[in-house]
Amino acid sequence: MFALVPPTLLLAASLVNGQASSVSSAAAAGSASSASAPPAGGAASGTGAAAPGTWGPEITTAPTGAPAGYSIGTPSPDAPGVLARFPNGPTNPEKPEFYPIGAQVNQTSLSRLLSLNGVDDFCLYGPMEPGPDSLIGNVEPSVVSYCTQPRNGARLIPDGTIHSAHVIKTPMYVQIHGFWDGTRVNIPAGDSGGELDPHGEKNLGNPIGGNVTTNLATGTDTFYEEWMSFISYDQFCLRICTAGTDKVNAGLMCEHKLDIMGCRFVMAIPDLYSSNGTFTFCEGEPAAPPGLYPLPNGEYSTFRQRWTDKANPPQYTVGDLVTPGAPAFWPKTSNCQTFSSISNGIDPANFLVKNAPTVHVSGTGSAAAVTGLSTTTPATVTTPSSTIAIPTSGKSDAAGSSSGSAAGTASRSGQSGAPSGGAGSGALALAPISALVVVAAVAAALF
Repeated sequence: MFALVPPTLLLAASLVNGQASSVSSAAAAGSASSASAPPAGGAASGTGAAAPGTWGPEITTAPTGAPAGYSIGTPSPDAPGVLARFPNGPTNPEKPEFYPIGAQVNQTSLSRLLSLNGVDDFCLYGPMEPGPDSLIGNVEPSVVSYCTQPRNGARLIPDGTIHSAHVIKTPMYVQIHGFWDGTRVNIPAGDSGGELDPHGEKNLGNPIGGNVTTNLATGTDTFYEEWMSFISYDQFCLRICTAGTDKVNAGLMCEHKLDIMGCRFVMAIPDLYSSNGTFTFCEGEPAAPPGLYPLPNGEYSTFRQRWTDKANPPQYTVGDLVTPGAPAFWPKTSNCQTFSSISNGIDPANFLVKNAPTVHVSGTGSAAAVTGLSTTTPATVTTPSSTIAIPTSGKSDAAGSSSGSAAGTASRSGQSGAPSGGAGSGALALAPISALVVVAAVAAALF
């Protein structure tokens, strides 16, 4: 049997002769904890795969499918830490829903509610305003929601922005990954991005007031506690953890402290780069929790990014010296449906919702118009205002940023703290976007 320990204990894993020390399977599962870490370097180089359950510089590949005898336990949607416990953010609608027919999508919206319901019905975070200072590492606490369909009172991702999208539904989580032109949602060109999650420096979330829902697990829109997302100017991925077991809780399956490792490693996507230009919906087996490597004896070894806290004395260092190049295994997928493209059909010249959205019905390969939408008097096209609201505690600094990279390459560094939790409410204040920009320490200066 496998029993996982709280991440606070996992951080104690050390490197011994090129392998991480194993952790006793007698420890009980715990909730997600603090500390996000800059890297010790890029992905390691090597020539092949290590023995099952170990990791080190020799790991550059991984087997397909869970190893024999590995069991993640019996997933339960009612396990502790699965359903959202914290309040919905103050700028979010009470529930996820589409804009009424006749409305104009608010492209200056401050909604921070993400939904993941299908290959053409999902949301991602992006900066509020364009400009060179809107690097994800600068604005993580204040990013807002952009959706592929007119929903959640959020901004719209224009047609043509998403170049590929791949949804995977498992008994433990649902996730999506793909490629896009993030400059169309205000991410500066070339920005290698960062990692967003419901924790952050003060346990208010990155972004502050951010929440997530999906209807893929239960058939109804449900708010979930644990999630993680990597975004950059050209890549994105999002995982929402929808169940837990007596061996793996939602916080471990949505591990948020590997922010430099990127989408391919953390979300176990073997064909990340070769899948560009395609759209799929698949079912799949759960991956091993990020950074955990099951051992044949029922124990496991762990990988944690190396990080030295120089901002808060006494100085200390956690994490490992060697970076593995692959997760424990690449999970198998099945029952895949392929789609030629995705579209919302909304004219970006006016962002008017003239018809009910048509979305792919997940798991069927067909598309259907959304029914039951309300209608409103056709909107008068308005000019967006340049004044925006930001959380008063939404500044990012070297001691409080959880920035990483969607591709697994460091761009900025820092710490994302606070033990388990979800999105908080957060006070609001009116301020220009320039108030968001705080100079972050460069990784080279820290290491």
